[in-house]
Amino acid sequence: MYLASISHCIPGFPTPKTGNRAANRDSITGNVSTMPTLKEIFGDRPVLCDGAMGTVLYARGVFINRCYDELNLSDPALILSVHEEYLQSGAEILETNTFGANRFRLSRHGLADKTAEINIAGVQLARQAADHLKEKQAGDAWVAGSIGPLGVRLEPLGKTGLDEARAAFAEQIAALASAGVDLLIVETMPALNEAHQALLAARETAPDLPVLIMVTVDDDGNCLDGSSPVQAAALLTEWGADGIGCNCSTGPSTVLTAIEAMRTATHLPLVAMPNAGMPRAVEGRNIYLGSPEYMASFARKAIKAGAQFVGGCCGTTPNHTRAMRSAIRALDAQTHVAVEGKSTVTAGKEIPPLPIGERSKIGSLLAAGTFVTLVEIVPPKGIDCSKELEGAGLLASLGVHAINVPDSPRASARMSAQSLCIQIQQQIGIETILHYTCRDRNVLSIQSDLIGASSIGLRNILCLTGDPPKLGNYPDATAVFDVDAIGLVNVVRRLNHGLDIGSNSIGGSTNFTIGVAANPGVPDIEHELRRFAWKVEAGAEYAITQPVFDLRLLDAFLKRIEQFRIPVIAGIWPLTSLRNAEFMRNDLRVSMPESILLRMAQADSPEAAREEGIRIAREMLEETRPMVQGVQVSAPFGRYALAADVISSVLPKPTQPAR
Repeated sequence: MYLASISHCIPGFPTPKTGNRAANRDSITGNVSTMPTLKEIFGDRPVLCDGAMGTVLYARGVFINRCYDELNLSDPALILSVHEEYLQSGAEILETNTFGANRFRLSRHGLADKTAEINIAGVQLARQAADHLKEKQAGDAWVAGSIGPLGVRLEPLGKTGLDEARAAFAEQIAALASAGVDLLIVETMPALNEAHQALLAARETAPDLPVLIMVTVDDDGNCLDGSSPVQAAALLTEWGADGIGCNCSTGPSTVLTAIEAMRTATHLPLVAMPNAGMPRAVEGRNIYLGSPEYMASFARKAIKAGAQFVGGCCGTTPNHTRAMRSAIRALDAQTHVAVEGKSTVTAGKEIPPLPIGERSKIGSLLAAGTFVTLVEIVPPKGIDCSKELEGAGLLASLGVHAINVPDSPRASARMSAQSLCIQIQQQIGIETILHYTCRDRNVLSIQSDLIGASSIGLRNILCLTGDPPKLGNYPDATAVFDVDAIGLVNVVRRLNHGLDIGSNSIGGSTNFTIGVAANPGVPDIEHELRRFAWKVEAGAEYAITQPVFDLRLLDAFLKRIEQFRIPVIAGIWPLTSLRNAEFMRNDLRVSMPESILLRMAQADSPEAAREEGIRIAREMLEETRPMVQGVQVSAPFGRYALAADVISSVLPKPTQPAR
């Protein structure tokens, strides 16, 4: 056995029976803590930790058969650059690249004798990045020593003794502490007995360092040894951890459920750092598909559930961290009341919006149960919008209720949607729905834009996250994403109540009718349903779907949202060719039945293809009409007459002249 150097490091050593950190350390070592507590360091505010190290290293070409911890010695510049990227993305706590730097794991690479050296180097690199940030006066960052599971089974299920486990943890922790970490994060613990040994080793070896301990859970929400999150929280609190939580696991949803359960069993700060969903095999590689926006939504939910420390595990990147930072910033702005000296800035008085039926024509139609007709007009790529205005005039003359104007779709540079909306309303006299995305704007710009839009008479907002820049013609353009669509709905709802996100009065309600998008055909429908429910909870009042071609998916989606149903307007897209259908199916990931592809393939000329596309769109409209509260018809390639042909059956019939 590899025995501990600490004489009392043996199985059955008495465990602490209180949650007080100083008392715990005294009961184990006789020492009293001289280091600040977590509360003294961070207060009660939300704190953002970084994301995955291994995911980023793999993306940069480091093969998985390498010892990632050893890169602290062989390629320190690479590790330093990852730390710096996380700091630039807003992380406040950097975890050292030492997750697997214990004697058991390192021995598999013949590196057991370098345990201390690798851990010390890991701390030095993270500290270098944190100090560099402070030198630039860009804020403070803290260094946490990362301690992962030993990778061996402990007794009674395995042959590794508890004393051996505690000794291995103690060796790693001693190196981390000697190099100057600010705190320890024991993470991805599969079993409570292993977590206990890590905590005991920390208390014996570095009694002054705060210790956060996170377990990992399975699909059922239980620790891998069968313990429930409530049991884990109670025991880890009793054993004297400074903070507890859950990381890794099967993704944000499972971790959030575990955190909610833990909150009922402990007073300690909670930590939540999930994977970016479950990895999926894509062309021979395991890819994590959880988006930055999804992680941002998780961060908000976790903080509301009681978590103080949030971050990411496998599959997360600096992009995910940046989105989470924005979500936390927006959440802070919504709840924070500033205190300057002795004066307190108090929240403004809410001014409720008008009833939805009095805010806009769309609102009045939805309130009255009238079937709504919309046509989408995409802004031009230049300064001349005469074609779009002519199209809006045609549609208005036919009785279309409103024009829907996208905001730089597919991340393309076009005339602003707000500008086209204003010109359509002023020159044509038909109401518009402004698409508004979070991609290009921080929370300051969002509020300024929306207050301005209200002041010039725009009354309908469709809240969207926005396509990432890499989809467009400027893939190197940066994205902001201070909030996603859910956060944007929250912002608009507050403006509708006469308050900005800092609870300052704006003098009146913006009186927007708030719309959101929905996609019944998305592959991960459970994720889509969760997001839709959150949008409704945030204040969404109606939804417009992506183009519908598979009615079974729409019907299933509508049934699944019954408990949080709002009016749904179905998207209708008149196909113009087989190539157009294939693009929508393969590039835009729109569910497209084979029967429709076959019909488009059988068209023997461009004219025949367009006619078939109109027939299909009309069929979709008629079949969806009993299911939804309206339709939005797109005008592909600016063919507004084509959109009018599709929607003609639900438009007012022209009056016959008197004889």
